[in-house]
Amino acid sequence: MLDNRDMRAKLRNWVIAKNNPPSIAYVVLSALAAMMSYLTARLFGLAEAYWAPMSTLIVMQLTLSAAIPIGVQYVLGTSVGAAVGALTEIYFRTSIWAFGAAVVVVGLLSVALRLERSAFRYASITLVIVMLVPRSTSARLVALHRFFEVSIGIAVGLALFAVWEKIDLKRSLKLQHAASAG
Repeated sequence: MLDNRDMRAKLRNWVIAKNNPPSIAYVVLSALAAMMSYLTARLFGLAEAYWAPMSTLIVMQLTLSAAIPIGVQYVLGTSVGAAVGALTEIYFRTSIWAFGAAVVVVGLLSVALRLERSAFRYASITLVIVMLVPRSTSARLVALHRFFEVSIGIAVGLALFAVWEKIDLKRSLKLQHAASAG
């Protein structure tokens, strides 16, 4: 049986970040990137521009070296889900059976394209949004908008992440140089 001290220690180990806690600069950068991606999506007249900052914040949860390949996977996954959703609307009436079949098609395409599971997840979420969220516009237009919203979010997030890492690296080098000179 665990006593309260053991339980508190376990909880603290689960909650307190050890490897990659956010810095204040990272928090501010994330806010700026989310705002920029939202404004960019709005500039293009995308109706659900909120998907851009969501994608930005998701891709920025990683290191830049990890974010780039995952960002590419997310764009590919989103394009697969959007395309399958749009094609399903064109050739089949949206029903639970068409949706289930479309999830299988997305999965098979993900296997054939050798996408990561996270990209399959993004594709499936995109498919749900395109096929099951009621709208007054066509699923084809929703699919196209979803692709651009996610792509804008990922591109802005990666761009600002790259700039931040470059600035952070220069700062680290200056600090190391000052420490070695002193």
